[in-house]
Parts: sequence; C-alpha cells; structure tokens
Amino acid sequence: MLFPRTETILKSIVGQYIVRAAPVPSQSIINDYELRVSPATIRNEMARLEQEGYITRCHPSAGSIPSDKGYRYYVESLSDIELPLAEQRLIRHLFHQVEKELEEWLRLAAKLIAQLVQNMAIVTMPKPANCQFKHLKLIALQDSLTLIVLVLRGAKVKQQLIAFDQVISQPKLTATANKLNAAYSDLTSSQILAKGIRLSSTEQQLTDCLLKIMQAEDEQEHEEPYLDGLHFMLNQPEFAHNQRVLPLMELVDHRNLLRIIAPQRLTSHGVRVVIGKENKAEVIQDYSVVISRYGLPEEAVGTIGVIGPTRMPYARAISTVNYLSSVLSGLVAELYGKETPLYNTN
Repeated sequence: MLFPRTETILKSIVGQYIVRAAPVPSQSIINDYELRVSPATIRNEMARLEQEGYITRCHPSAGSIPSDKGYRYYVESLSDIELPLAEQRLIRHLFHQVEKELEEWLRLAAKLIAQLVQNMAIVTMPKPANCQFKHLKLIALQDSLTLIVLVLRGAKVKQQLIAFDQVISQPKLTATANKLNAAYSDLTSSQILAKGIRLSSTEQQLTDCLLKIMQAEDEQEHEEPYLDGLHFMLNQPEFAHNQRVLPLMELVDHRNLLRIIAPQRLTSHGVRVVIGKENKAEVIQDYSVVISRYGLPEEAVGTIGVIGPTRMPYARAISTVNYLSSVLSGLVAELYGKETPLYNTN
C-alpha cells in the first residue's frame, strides 16, 4: 500500500495520462489536486513511485507515464463505480426499441460499449457447456432426402440434410419427429446416448445424425463474436501511424481474438481487468482487456468486454461492461423463461 499523499499523486498521474496521452509534469499534479506541498516534494514522491515501478520517466525532470503496475494499483483502488443513471435509462430504452432477437441484443451491446468507452468491444453468443435438445422438425424434400431442423435450448437452430434408405412420407416423418421430441426433450447428447430407448432403423439413423450435430456444437468453443469500435481504438494516439497494431488486426482477420484475450479462469460473475503484460499472449501485451461473463451459469453463458491501449478509461470501461453484462444476463434469463430480474445492476 502507498501512503495517502503518494497514492493521490499516482492517481493524478494515471487520470491525467488517460485523458491527455502525454507525460504528466509535477506542476500539473499540483494544479490537479491543489496539494499544499512544494514542487520539490512532488518530484521526490514521483522519484519514489518510479523507483517502486509504478511510473516511468525518461529522466528525473521529465513528466511521468504510468506503468502496468501503476494502472493495476489505480484499478484496484476503484470502488462503487456505476454508469450514471441517465445512461442506464438510455441503455434500457435502446434495448426495448430493438427487436426481441438475441442477435440484435448482442449487436446493440457491442455498439454501445464501443461508443461509451471509445475502444473496441467484443460480445459472444451465450452458449451452454452442453447443448440441450429442444425440438425437432423433419421436412420431406425429394425422394429419400429430408431436411432436419433441430432447435437447441436457447433458440439455437441447426439444419442438416439426411438421406434415408427409403422414401418416407411427410406424415411418417412428422410422427417420427413427435416420438423423438417426446423422448429427447431437454436432454444433452450424453443423456440421449444413455437413454437407450427402442428405435427403428430410421429412428436410429436420425438419432445418430442428431448426436453428431449436438456433439459438434459442444466442441465448438466460440462462435464468431460481434465486434464494434475498432476504428475508435485505431484513433488512439498510441496506435496512430504505429505498426504495433498490426498483430491485433491479424487476430481479428483470422478470428482468433477472443481465444487470445479471454482469461482461462474467467468466472461467471464480475468484471476482470487484464493490463498490458498481465496478458499471457505477447501479441496483446500493449493492450488492456476489461471482460466479463453474462447469462445463466446453468443454462448459457457468453462473454462481453472491451479491448484498448493500457491507457484505457478503466472506471468507464468497468462500469459499462458491468452494467451491460447485467442487462444481457436479464435478457438471457427472459429468453429461458427464468424469473431473474431484468437489468439488475447489483
């Protein structure tokens, strides 16, 4: 822990650098907090902060720039940060205006985070650890060819063609679908395998196909996320005319961004902040990530977050990600018919 005056000076350096993207001189710190100490005392405190690794300076008389350690101390000192009520009300209003479709909610969430934090937002589709069978529909096409329409819990729809050994009429297909709907409702692929009901050869062929669809869905780690605000991040001074942004662009192009930025032990609740070299992947060690899970832990969980330079407005990013996480959790709960309060901000 730092002494109160030293902590105040560090917070001033971090706050001013976040806003101005320029080294912070000692006189600017005095003006910021109206500290009743001499410039020499401020410089001594800055030298101590530099010695302990909280800030960096090119030379003793130069302005100060926060280090990753300084940003971490600043983030840990933040408490009870929430979006202003006016912005919360605006967000609720905007979500009520869009169509009640999950894709529209996620697209809107990404857009709002990007605009409010002025950095790049990322939002993934909520996904259960193991998908559950909800409803099956079979549609006769031609000859022995049939279209499988499989609805998984959470309104996820998968379609696939299957060719049976013989022509099957639409009434027979409907009866088969009804039988499997009754037998497999709300079951995972492993539960369907263990059920062991008596099946005809056609029903077994169909069940094998359903299991392959569900197992492939379970093995898929993440779908293509919703991204917004890349232009905001590229406009930050750190990345203007700078080649450091190219590796990140390659991650976006090759659809590997989420796999790289998401911490392996991201809990189901709460916002996690990963700063600079705290990121394990070297390719994003010039960035900070503010990220959270949302959804229903026992049903379906997605990821929501923002990525930007280490000079990120952390209070703004944390409060925005936290609030929109709660909004999306409420919407997912509504989608699943749960009674979780919508737009809970706790």
